Amino acid sequence: MRKTVLFFTLWLCSFAIINLKAQSTTVNRPNIIIILADDLGYGDLGCFGSTVIKTPNLDQLAQEGIKLTQFYSGSTVCAPSRAALMTGKHTGTAYIRGNGEFPLRQEDVTLPEKLKSIGYATALFGKWGLGDINTTGSPELQGWDYFTGLLHHVEAHYQFPSIAWSSTPESPVPTRRGIKKFWGFGCDFYTEEAVNWIGSRPKEQPFLMMLSLTIPHAELYAPKEAFAPYLDADGKSIFEEKSYEGGHYGNQNQPRAAYAAMVSRLDNYVGMIVETLKAKGLSDNTLIFFSSDNGTHIEGGRSMEDVVLMQSSGKLRGVKRDLYEGGIRVPTIVWGAGLPKGKNVSTYGAFWDILPTFWQIAGGSSDEDTDGISLWRSWQNDQNSPLRPLYWEFYENGFAQAVRYGDWKYIYSQPKNKPVTLELYNLKDDLGETTNLAAKYPTTLKQLQDFAQQMHQKAIISNFQREEE
Repeated sequence: MRKTVLFFTLWLCSFAIINLKAQSTTVNRPNIIIILADDLGYGDLGCFGSTVIKTPNLDQLAQEGIKLTQFYSGSTVCAPSRAALMTGKHTGTAYIRGNGEFPLRQEDVTLPEKLKSIGYATALFGKWGLGDINTTGSPELQGWDYFTGLLHHVEAHYQFPSIAWSSTPESPVPTRRGIKKFWGFGCDFYTEEAVNWIGSRPKEQPFLMMLSLTIPHAELYAPKEAFAPYLDADGKSIFEEKSYEGGHYGNQNQPRAAYAAMVSRLDNYVGMIVETLKAKGLSDNTLIFFSSDNGTHIEGGRSMEDVVLMQSSGKLRGVKRDLYEGGIRVPTIVWGAGLPKGKNVSTYGAFWDILPTFWQIAGGSSDEDTDGISLWRSWQNDQNSPLRPLYWEFYENGFAQAVRYGDWKYIYSQPKNKPVTLELYNLKDDLGETTNLAAKYPTTLKQLQDFAQQMHQKAIISNFQREEE
């Protein structure tokens, strides 16, 4: 009898310990916030070298967290980059490999779907761009419990929208929601919605939230008060301006001041999110991942002269739609518990690493169905991740592909009706990709060409198939 009682008592104790451990794991799983800028250049932030644009909140975020100095977007344009972030697939294997009317499919497994499956609440505010209403890519079908923002990428080209889409668990299909009471800057509205949602969260349930902003993408508009740091005493731009007469995008008399104002406005939103976390008592158990979907743009009244003047690509070559570093290397900051403070982490990674990284952080089991790896240990210790190639391909105006492997970078370009070019750069010695070493190092060139061939699979969508396929 005593043995039976003792066994039963031990069993109850072990069950209580296991149950307590499970509860502790649930409570301590970190909240994850992704803040994604649209067309922000590698050099546009003070903490990444800008001496032109004021970004005090992001600079502070970098001081309190880590700065990823060799981190890459999923592509050099919006949709495939965001698809890589959501699915963990690079553009050699992904379904979406370029811009266009191509929603995510039902079989595409996304980051919010995975975290939702282990108890996370999920919310998206701002630009989606991976599936319109009544398609398989609609946010509620891709793991987002709550959504307020813009479904179609073209909707996000206009910074003062009069409507937004909205969905909740109780009303999952997105419906049009008027925002006339704001009649103002769309990003103000999305951020206010995000702040309110964070403030309403119970501490017992971890969450994934994404604030997907539409700036500093064209059109180059910002609220009047955002211009203040970039105007002189007479209310004129501190820059020499060339007025832009709009076409698809609106007119802008001060495009340089407008771009700077948009980046500073973006910085304000980051400050609002951090302040809300601290006020709610969530800052000790929340990770913030800040990045951009690709490099800076030359649209809506912005030119390469402006990019150079404002140091938007830093010391990198190229801009959006290039596979040079300026088109795909993006300013990235990670902030939160478990990370060193004020450290530059040089190990390289890309958007398709985010799903396996956050899956591990959230306590998920191993995941082999992505092209990425978890970078969590690298972020914690700045230890180099395993040497591996990173791969991109791009289809506008022909076909191009790029491979990063160690210090080496390979670019293949086949523009329409033009000859093929092969480029090889050593980024350690030549960050600006100025000296093509393809002829000098044929063995290295061949190695990276082989990687490119191995990492490319024939695309399902015909728009993203090479002519010979």
